[in-house]
Amino acid sequence: MTATVSPVGSGRRPRGAGRGWAGPAFVAGYVLLLVAFGVLPIGYAIWFAFTDAGGTFTGFSNFVTTAQDFRFVDALGHVALYLLFWLVSLVVFVVGLALLLHRLSSGRISQALRFLYYIPGALAGAASVLVWLFMLDPTVSPVSSLLEALGFDTFGQVIAPGNLPVLFTVIAFWTGAGGWIVVMYGALNNIPGDVLEAARIDGAGAWKTAWHVQIPMLRKWIVYMVILAFAGGAQLFVEPQLLSLASVGVAGRDYSLNQLTYDFAFQMDNINGAAAVSMELLVVSVSVAGVFVARSRFFDAD
Repeated sequence: MTATVSPVGSGRRPRGAGRGWAGPAFVAGYVLLLVAFGVLPIGYAIWFAFTDAGGTFTGFSNFVTTAQDFRFVDALGHVALYLLFWLVSLVVFVVGLALLLHRLSSGRISQALRFLYYIPGALAGAASVLVWLFMLDPTVSPVSSLLEALGFDTFGQVIAPGNLPVLFTVIAFWTGAGGWIVVMYGALNNIPGDVLEAARIDGAGAWKTAWHVQIPMLRKWIVYMVILAFAGGAQLFVEPQLLSLASVGVAGRDYSLNQLTYDFAFQMDNINGAAAVSMELLVVSVSVAGVFVARSRFFDAD
């Protein structure tokens, strides 16, 4: 007859004991930073948005005042047009290039392209804009012949107001798309091989496999990319601000809503109005993210 040894008093901790603290310990640092640099600043901005310079509650007066500013509607239209170009180009070209990269049979070519795609993302926003200012000036650009063939002889013609949404889209895509291509490529590698093999057995070619199998299985990644790209694009600031300085005001100091916020805060000494515009951007971004998450069933288990 064998005796059963009780773990009580044996000096050993039961297997798995203490693991309940592992998750909270890992996220504690992030939560701390989120509260310090996310939640508290948002609360501070809400206070400014609904008060005046003396701290008196004013309701929605700051929102009304900023919305009635003659530059507000134009800035809103500029950002909306830019977001349309930016999001469409991001989804189409990022997914398309990731699919093309995934189909390459040579490992070395695939690795080289992934590295090349990611290089522009190593540049900070301001640095990438400065690179493009050099590229877009026909007098010094290495692609001046291409610019001249397109009918642009001077820097002023290139950065005409009608061209700005396209230019900002090109700059943003060059800077940020590479990282997303690598992410989509990794997501494509996670698609089970037997699923793709079944599609080939059923007679599906590359196009049908991509459209009916791979892209639907990338849905959540695409939604995630669109949400972050929308939030970042709505805060358009660096590109028009630097372009405005480089072109001596041709691009406009109030082209985007974030520029208008900066102008309210530091040129007009209206911190409360700046906070109101910032809160509007936050509400729109969160609302759009909520719609995408709800309609795409983002958190549903596959």
